[in-house]
Amino acid sequence: MRSSVISLALLAALAAPSQAQDLKADLGNQIHQLMPKVIDWRRDIHQHPELSNSEVRTSQLVAAHLKKLGLEVRTGIAHHGVVGILKGGKPGPVVALRADMDALPVAEKTGLPYASKVKALFAGEEVGVMHACGHDAHTAMLMGAAEALAKLRKDIPGTVIFLFQPAEEGAPPGEEGGAALMLKEGVFKDPKPDAIFGLHVWPMEAGKIFVRPEGTMAASDRFEVTIKGQQTHGSSPWRGVDPVTVAGSMIEAIELLPSRQVDVTKAPVVVSIGQVKGGIRFNIIPDEVKLVGTIRTFDEQMRSDLIERMERTVKHVAEASGASATLEVSSGAAVTWNDAKLTDWAGQSLAWAAGDKGVGSLKPITGAEDFSYFQQQVPGVFFFLGVAPEGKPLADVAPNHSPYFVVNESALENGVRALSGLALDYLSKGSGQ
Repeated sequence: MRSSVISLALLAALAAPSQAQDLKADLGNQIHQLMPKVIDWRRDIHQHPELSNSEVRTSQLVAAHLKKLGLEVRTGIAHHGVVGILKGGKPGPVVALRADMDALPVAEKTGLPYASKVKALFAGEEVGVMHACGHDAHTAMLMGAAEALAKLRKDIPGTVIFLFQPAEEGAPPGEEGGAALMLKEGVFKDPKPDAIFGLHVWPMEAGKIFVRPEGTMAASDRFEVTIKGQQTHGSSPWRGVDPVTVAGSMIEAIELLPSRQVDVTKAPVVVSIGQVKGGIRFNIIPDEVKLVGTIRTFDEQMRSDLIERMERTVKHVAEASGASATLEVSSGAAVTWNDAKLTDWAGQSLAWAAGDKGVGSLKPITGAEDFSYFQQQVPGVFFFLGVAPEGKPLADVAPNHSPYFVVNESALENGVRALSGLALDYLSKGSGQ
């Protein structure tokens, strides 16, 4: 009797890899058949972009799709976030897949037939709105992954959580949003995933997947310097204190910090000033000027040191001219940190997804991602999908956030394969298949 039990167990063990391979083949076939729908979803979302914390139409589209698939659907998370929960037919671990849904205040100039003509209010001004960072593609690919995996539900060993996140680009001033608010509202409580995966389209070779372990994208901080002077007539600057000239000196002093006072051989550091605000008339020296910018770092100690140096620099540059200045810093995202063991494990799944396009490594990216907050809670891997147009030198391809940014839709199948393949492989690994 005992020998029969051992034989049955051995047969089951030998059969498991074959079953997993068959399931993976079925998944690939399902994805290929879904691609016309994925492209249609992407174009529809692209044509109807919505700014951060305003993703009403997009979230409704996503929720309706997930409900049609028979998933458990939760809405209204972090304003307009949507979560779909797919419970497989067999017991196993829990894995999460994430896509972001928001667009940018960018007026589109691609000339595509489905280009955005949407306008909205941003910071009190009417602006064009565009999916200039590819979140339309992210959302459509995750919708495709949800449908492909739902078709295989009875054979899936575990649970897949589909996270459709609002406000990745940052909530409007005075509002909360994004990954941090989803976590604050308990998105990982029931059930809590054992791992999470996410991707971003990038202007690199179409269909190729890029990944690196550990520090992948930078921590992002927003800073604002307020310089107080003394208003006077432009014809007699000696009667006041000119915050405009102080601002000029301060910009140079701040931007010299990473190049002259920080050891950039340890990790990259970037400081950039994107806004200079002050004055209302050509012949009036104003009372106040504001400088608004960003800090990008990959090391917490370097970040703290740089902020201390900025505070000291701001104070003393202002005082040297008889002005005063204050520095305020607010965090936007942590370092996107790919778990080293999970990244190594994911290589085989990503290779399956990329096919003959292959998987490549990449340098640290000084852009930031609030996917990093999810990675602070559970091990995660964030990777990149090349979407550059064919036949164009990569140096000439429009970057993310450009009004000319385009997505090579031929690469989207590789993205759907990557998301769904990682989920299926992770659950199969955890269940012992």
